[in-house]
Amino acid sequence: MIEIHQLQKVVQQNTVIDIPELTVAAGEIAAVSGLTGLHKDTFLQLVTGQTPPTAGQIRLDGIDPFQERTLFAQKVGFLPAEDGLYERLTVRQNLEFYCRLYGLPLNRALEQLALVGLQDQAQIRAQHLTPELSRRLALGRALLHRPQMLILVDPFHRSNPASVEIITKLLRQQAEDGAAILLVADESAAATAVCHTITIMNQGRPSHSYQPSDQATPPNLPFKIPARLEGKVALVNPSDILYATSDDGRTYLYTEDGRIPTHLTLSEVESRLARSGFFRAHRSYLVNLQHIKEMISYTRDSYTLILDGNELDAVEPIEIPLSKNAARDLRELLDF
Repeated sequence: MIEIHQLQKVVQQNTVIDIPELTVAAGEIAAVSGLTGLHKDTFLQLVTGQTPPTAGQIRLDGIDPFQERTLFAQKVGFLPAEDGLYERLTVRQNLEFYCRLYGLPLNRALEQLALVGLQDQAQIRAQHLTPELSRRLALGRALLHRPQMLILVDPFHRSNPASVEIITKLLRQQAEDGAAILLVADESAAATAVCHTITIMNQGRPSHSYQPSDQATPPNLPFKIPARLEGKVALVNPSDILYATSDDGRTYLYTEDGRIPTHLTLSEVESRLARSGFFRAHRSYLVNLQHIKEMISYTRDSYTLILDGNELDAVEPIEIPLSKNAARDLRELLDF
């Protein structure tokens, strides 16, 4: 029901979204993870019809969200990152307001409050709700008109275990009823538990996809990166890697003990390290976030990362170029 084909979006001469193919079938819960900053904002603007694509297409049960805004609003339930509640209205009044907008009977509001476990909060002003209850109310609003497609941004954000359980049960029920659900959310235990498929993004492009149910072992268990040396294969612990880079068609892993060549491409290394805290600082550099010591801005568009290791016992600090877009994403990721 949700179909993305050869989708591209160029912003200020930079391709910030490039997705060859992404589909979510009826009854499926899928997630797109790893989008930050401009990439995340642009993707959401595209799938909600706020901006047209540069190339390719998005179809939501055949609807072009940019060209058919009214149909989009009728058929798609959207949960933004911010709850967007009317704080001076009560919980019930918030949903009744949207009932009027959709032309729905007002008793739908009470049905929805029961669905998200807020029936005893009906007369509480929204401004007095705890963060996790506010999130549940916002989700209830997205489901109010019983859409068959859902686009949910960080639905488990600020949720305590009780809210995670309610939201998980609700999403699974929606999928069983035939809804196609797309989560735009970072990997988490809650998201992984509910999703059929997760697509990992890097710099607005798919890195790889996986099905959590097919994971033989928990994804965060340690593993090794192979590097072929003369007559042997070295197995490198990801935590020991300061950064990886590509030079003259070869990929190298840099540790405090020096440079190690690997037969893998930089993209293949990135895919294997997707859940190990690595960040694409530049098209030719993949950096371990745990080893970043400083970010230096030389000019408006010129940035450099300083790492905390000493490459080959060198006196000079390790400096890694940081692209303008990556600098923006890093600020968003690390919240500074």
